[in-house]
Amino acid sequence: RELSRLEPVVTTIRAVRQLRAEQDATAEMAADPDEEVRAMAHEELARLNERGEALEEELRRLLVPRDPNDDRSVIIEVRAGTGGEEASLFAADLFRMYARYAERRGWPIELLAVSDSDSGGYKEAIAEVTADGAYSRLKYESGVHRVQRVPVTESSGRIHTSTATVAVLPEAEEVEIALPDKDLRIDVKRSSGPGGQSVNTTDSAVRVTHLPTGLVVDIQDEKSQHKNKAKALAILRARLLEMERQRLAEERGEQRRSQVGSGERSEKIRTYNFPDDRVTDHRIGLTVHNLPGLLAGDLDRLIEPLVEHDQAERMAQVGAGGGGDMTDGKRS
Repeated sequence: RELSRLEPVVTTIRAVRQLRAEQDATAEMAADPDEEVRAMAHEELARLNERGEALEEELRRLLVPRDPNDDRSVIIEVRAGTGGEEASLFAADLFRMYARYAERRGWPIELLAVSDSDSGGYKEAIAEVTADGAYSRLKYESGVHRVQRVPVTESSGRIHTSTATVAVLPEAEEVEIALPDKDLRIDVKRSSGPGGQSVNTTDSAVRVTHLPTGLVVDIQDEKSQHKNKAKALAILRARLLEMERQRLAEERGEQRRSQVGSGERSEKIRTYNFPDDRVTDHRIGLTVHNLPGLLAGDLDRLIEPLVEHDQAERMAQVGAGGGGDMTDGKRS
């Protein structure tokens, strides 16, 4: 994986060096006694210089430090926020949007846990998206999403404002986050449906408590206790990895000033305005239209500008750090 990531860097460096050799040869032609040859050389130099600037820019982009979690699969958690039943309906809309986005990109997605609301929405829904690079796209979705629309239960046509929170966690490998038995309390019980009635005659629902941190994960979606336990442990590992990532960032003083990609769950990142058919991402001041298309999974219209903005900021940070010629050439 590391070699494949370096391949475009090596290719671009070679292209820059080859272009510089062409520039040197053309510069010699520009000193030719023949006026026509000089004119052709100057024209060619202008073209080569333009191409060189583009290659240098591409090389800077390729050398920008990457998020070490970008290649990971993710666990995505969507929860209803303020706004009662309407918030749960909005949470369900968001969850379906991510599921459709994953399907569009050919990414396998598996529902890990869901808690239904009385209105048919989701109080909480957790899914696993298994694909290289899923985190590099979906990480920008972490935060508070706000919706403005007339709820289906509203008879007077009044617009309500509700929220849902999204957390996108890079999936942790078992070898990264050790979960010794002494750190876990595992409780099993019968799965329950609406109203608390048992939907299962076996003890398949699992609650895993991580004793050192107090984190708790409840899973009862599968009929198999072992499958529910495996899902709960996967979610727990991802949450523990995220806690560790945040702790290290604070220790090193690396909290990004930019709001893009910071993953702060308390940050209001986006507003979905149904009456005006528009979505605004507050981090970069971007507004797009066609809400139905967006909810159908056409999410790259928002994600791509966020990726570009994040990358530009990283490039600016690299530029501010100074440095010499990245190709070991003569020019700087």
